[in-house]
Amino acid sequence: MTDFNTLDLDERDDRVVVTLNRPTQRNAITAEMIAELHTVCAQVEADPKPLLLTGRGEHFAGGADIGQLRARSRDDALAGINRTLFDRIGRLPLPTVAAVSGFALGGGAELSYACDIRIATTTAKFGNPEPGLGIMAAAGASYRLPQLVGTSVAKQVLLGGHILDADAAFRAGLIIEVVEPDTHVEAAHRLLDRIARSSPLALRLTKTIVDSPGTHPFADDIAQAVLFETEDKHNRMTAFLEKKK
Repeated sequence: MTDFNTLDLDERDDRVVVTLNRPTQRNAITAEMIAELHTVCAQVEADPKPLLLTGRGEHFAGGADIGQLRARSRDDALAGINRTLFDRIGRLPLPTVAAVSGFALGGGAELSYACDIRIATTTAKFGNPEPGLGIMAAAGASYRLPQLVGTSVAKQVLLGGHILDADAAFRAGLIIEVVEPDTHVEAAHRLLDRIARSSPLALRLTKTIVDSPGTHPFADDIAQAVLFETEDKHNRMTAFLEKKK
């Protein structure tokens, strides 16, 4: 088991749970946290499992560490330090779930956008206030948020500085469920329990197809052809039919 300074890692048989662990700094994202999350991604890529991502304490992640961000240069921006990680999380083979409470702001919001599904408490607040600091939300918000909530709402957040509370995020489709404080991780596990009962290969191919740009009917056909020939498909359908009897 890898030891981390900014994360807690709980690897189970059917999922990996990662907790951002800088609660006194509202789990602000540092270069060290980015490096440690890359290590987690490498482990999940080598042994694919669903991923649950949450934050220790009251908040998911209040943004990037401003002290480190202020020191970053043009070359750092061109390297896409945070974006490269969030894109990697977005490409993980199996579903990812963010369990959000409190602030998910700036880079913290973009980290949650990179996950496939989000669950949030009534205290959650999603926003991208980067222009107020003289920069833009450049770690995926410009292309992920419009896909998640539509261009109009995305512009309200990215340009108007609008903060989406849990109710607004739910109505916009950003989150799947709003739960009471301190129950979001439990709710995320219930969702992952349901996910874990599905075929891993079917989940992996479905995610790959959904995330592919444009329409892809022939890719759907090919993926389905692969699944039709698996023993897992035959066993699952046989069990379903026998249960109906």
